[in-house]
Amino acid sequence: MNRSSSRLAFLGRIEGLPIAVVLAVLYVVFIFTAPMVFTGYRIYMSFFMTVPPMLVLALGLTFVITAGEIDLSFPAIVALSGFVFTWCFVHLKSPWIGFILAIAAGALVGYLNGILVAKLRVPSIMATLATQFFWYGVTILIAGGLQINIEDITKTTIHTIFVGRLFGIFPVQALWAMGLTVFLWFMLNRHKFGEAIMFIGDNPEVARVMGINVPATRITLFTMHGVIAAFAGLLLTMEINVFFPTQGQGMLLPVMAAVFIGGTSIAGGQGILVGTFFGAYIIGSLEAGVVATGIGGYWVQLVEGLVMAAVVVLNVILGEEGISALSRAARKWGVSTKETSEKTPKP
Repeated sequence: MNRSSSRLAFLGRIEGLPIAVVLAVLYVVFIFTAPMVFTGYRIYMSFFMTVPPMLVLALGLTFVITAGEIDLSFPAIVALSGFVFTWCFVHLKSPWIGFILAIAAGALVGYLNGILVAKLRVPSIMATLATQFFWYGVTILIAGGLQINIEDITKTTIHTIFVGRLFGIFPVQALWAMGLTVFLWFMLNRHKFGEAIMFIGDNPEVARVMGINVPATRITLFTMHGVIAAFAGLLLTMEINVFFPTQGQGMLLPVMAAVFIGGTSIAGGQGILVGTFFGAYIIGSLEAGVVATGIGGYWVQLVEGLVMAAVVVLNVILGEEGISALSRAARKWGVSTKETSEKTPKP
């Protein structure tokens, strides 16, 4: 019994396992309720195509929330980076210059966010809300409110590298998102920068006493998030082959939901990137799955809300604390059984 309880405790310590189990259960439910759709490979290739931009944004936001901050400006960075890339492709005929300048634009926005938060001490929720409106306004103004078609991007090497199809089927952007997940996991859990972020999220004053340069770390954090958001904007723009000034507007709540469903603490100090990875695929699969089951009209969002709530509850139950409680109950039951057997007189 002690061995089985120790196994339960071990499972509870595996990062992201609860949310991975929830994702698997969700897909099993969809397979039984919509077998015509979810027993084929096309729906999963569709998820690998559409989820990566949201996943990349969620990975960056996980870092920010782990530090006890919030960044609401990333949807505007998605639009701004998309415009910079598109403009360079159309007018300079150089997608690689556009790629570099788009990443630089994201870094600039993130750096300015960091200055507002770390140096001017503006609360991050207010600073980034203001910059979201500002950079959306800038993007719409310089784009003239018009969308720009870049269908010719499909003939370029950069398109093949970042959003092409491996073996003609598998979307390459899913591999980029997965690789970024692994890289950022090592940065958060095995690098001093990630350690500094978690200390700051737990207690900034203690982090300062320990010798961490809190303002500089925050500026670096927001700059990094700007770069990651710009990369997500590039993936989105290259995949749909068109820029439109309001792209990214509908991503704010789904990205935040992916982070919190994945188990990252809203209070800061703890970030679970593996949970964010699976949480993004849960959020990205929900609408298509619910619609495929035959539920339509005004019921879709209601059912999505119920499923999200159920996912959060299951994540808590299957999380480390929940499994620890189960293992304690198992140990208690084992001890009680042993004592009962010892007190029972032998015939």
